[in-house]
Amino acid sequence: MSGDSDCTRTSPSAGSPSDNEFLPDRPKYVCTLSPDLITKAREELQEKPEWRLRDVQALRDMVCKDYPSLGTCLDDAFLLRFLRARKFDYDRALQLLVNYHTCRRSWPEVFNNLKPSAIKPVLESGFVTVLPCLDPEGRHVVCIRPDRWTPSNYPITENIRAIYLTLEKLIQSEETQVNGIVILADYKGVSLSKASHFGPFVAKKVIGILQDGFPIRIKAVNIINEPRIFKGIFAIIKPFLKEKIANRFFLHGCDLNSLHQNIPPVILPEEYGGTSGKLDISAWNELLLASEEDFLHDFSQLVLPCDSSPHDMLVSGDADEKQCDDSLRGMKPQLYYCY
Repeated sequence: MSGDSDCTRTSPSAGSPSDNEFLPDRPKYVCTLSPDLITKAREELQEKPEWRLRDVQALRDMVCKDYPSLGTCLDDAFLLRFLRARKFDYDRALQLLVNYHTCRRSWPEVFNNLKPSAIKPVLESGFVTVLPCLDPEGRHVVCIRPDRWTPSNYPITENIRAIYLTLEKLIQSEETQVNGIVILADYKGVSLSKASHFGPFVAKKVIGILQDGFPIRIKAVNIINEPRIFKGIFAIIKPFLKEKIANRFFLHGCDLNSLHQNIPPVILPEEYGGTSGKLDISAWNELLLASEEDFLHDFSQLVLPCDSSPHDMLVSGDADEKQCDDSLRGMKPQLYYCY
């Protein structure tokens, strides 16, 4: 990978000599999609294999023209993630890429020293894992269990770091870029005191990343075992959700049959009425921890430039934090009422 943010060298224009002439060490993209997924990408994402590299080069040129100091990786495979996430709309893919970097730079508590070994306690708690089997649509299922978190052990931002690294690992797969993911969140045992850590400021940040700052397609969010307090949590979340994403939330309560209509029992662990055995977090933890060097290499390509505040980046400052703190004070009565 090339981490050089000087676009006059890393991204020649359409009329310039080829990339290889300038950067012989840039990895050459090789498609790993099956014929069926190539067809799916064409139909759902408007991805045309014969135009793929042309589209990547167009996005690369836009980055270098509009954001020469962005400090991003410009490899084909990396940029392709953003094109797929925005159905090959150049402008929307560019904004997603800019937002991706802005989110990383505006929340140092989450993104400083971000590597698997740094969030090992979260992984060992079982707060987040990925089920071993894909669903019928070829999607990974990310399982989140807030009851596994003890707030006195570490702040909520550590959980967010673990989720982010999980998504970063998943999105490396071209299959995931095309198929998207499914989330299964088990809210069993979530108390009022624990819910209070997820106020509007954190909610806005997290949802901003997932909706507008990360190149992944979230196809469904299944909530299971949600207590009455979840009405208050969802009241905090909903104002920040786009309608399309809000419509992908499914609240199942304790009804496993309802869950099974969305996620088949054959891929679910016994804890959720499935037939795939006990939930095992060790395989995913080992995979993520074994990726430490890959993450260090990939994140080293994301250089923080001296001037990293383009006028249309999604930024958050003291005003946003104050506004969210005010919102939290307004939401607390709802939380107590629902509890």
